[in-house]
Amino acid sequence: MTHSDSIAKRNVTILVIAQAFLGAQMPIMFVIGGLAGQSLASNALWATMPISMIVFGSMTTAPWLSHVMQRYGRKTGFLIGTLAGGIGAAISAYGLFTGSFLFFLLGSYCSGIYMSSQGFFRFAAADTASDSFRPKAISYVMAGGLASAIIGPQLVKLTATAYVIPFFGGYMAVLGINLIGSLLFFFLKIPTPEAPSPTAPTGRSRSELLKSPRIAVAIICAMVSYSLMNLVMTSTPLAVVGCGFTQNNAADIVMAHVLGMYIPSFFTGHLIVRFGAEKIIALGLVILASAGLTNMAGLELTNFFGGLILLGIGWNFGFIGATTMLTTAHTPEERGRVQGMNDFLVFGTVTLGSLSSGFLMNGFGDSPAEGWAAVNIAMVPLLLLAGVALVWLVNHNRRQMA
Repeated sequence: MTHSDSIAKRNVTILVIAQAFLGAQMPIMFVIGGLAGQSLASNALWATMPISMIVFGSMTTAPWLSHVMQRYGRKTGFLIGTLAGGIGAAISAYGLFTGSFLFFLLGSYCSGIYMSSQGFFRFAAADTASDSFRPKAISYVMAGGLASAIIGPQLVKLTATAYVIPFFGGYMAVLGINLIGSLLFFFLKIPTPEAPSPTAPTGRSRSELLKSPRIAVAIICAMVSYSLMNLVMTSTPLAVVGCGFTQNNAADIVMAHVLGMYIPSFFTGHLIVRFGAEKIIALGLVILASAGLTNMAGLELTNFFGGLILLGIGWNFGFIGATTMLTTAHTPEERGRVQGMNDFLVFGTVTLGSLSSGFLMNGFGDSPAEGWAAVNIAMVPLLLLAGVALVWLVNHNRRQMA
């Protein structure tokens, strides 16, 4: 590594800890959000609406939060995220206390602001890294989710019976996580971008950026990888409990899934450096398809565990590969514009996926098994879209080189 990577290593270490500790709130909410929604909603079709509101909050936050970070620095943006995460947890807990589905949805939306800020951890890791260290820095920060995969579901189990009101303890834990975890960002050393001079280049417009083949395909692959992961994961607790297993079984399966999401991060960056982002993204799409096939092969716990672990690994390769591809396709002055646009589009698709999850799970067929099959079949068209886009990019690059 170059000398400048000493600062990058410090920042990566802090961001890894943040991903591990603060990131634990996401598995908590994804385990209990749908189950709590099912208990509060007047119609089972809206059970996953709280998860959809989290992702919708992330989608609508990404553009302006990216602008805030571009102007005032990463630290300011991350502190906004933890503040919103704590407020969201408090409002959600109040919704559970009063039995108000609307308050619960409002709290979920605020939690989405935190989710958006967490999404920028991977970009922050790249800010001070050299070209050779950048894929590894992104990968290491994503690997911090390994600890969150363990902490989150275990907190679900510990808080499950802490209060008379179901799921209330989980949101109290999320509130504490945000209050404590916000202190980490005071140790970051990422320079605030200098205000551009009137004569400085402004870079391409959003429409021009989207016309760049590498940027367009990176965004498409990120959208598909993340939305499919969310589509299946959101309905997993409902499917597991609906098929006769327990809430603790669902927590264990989500924990295994999140481990699958982050364990590969220890070597994903090295694989990208060696083989290129395109090949790693392609491998991720194949593994995502394998996850769907495993989920449809049976309704035993082994199927749920195997399918969700594959789902996590496929997301890791697809999403980290797409993120790395994106960071190499724009100039520094375009960074905020590209990253905000990317996360807006990615989480917009994820919002549709999580919302569709509840409708597919509870609206197709007469049993949880039939709904679960519908969820996994819905993966096919999006996998085809990403696969075709990736093949087109590879062929385009070959023509350009020729």
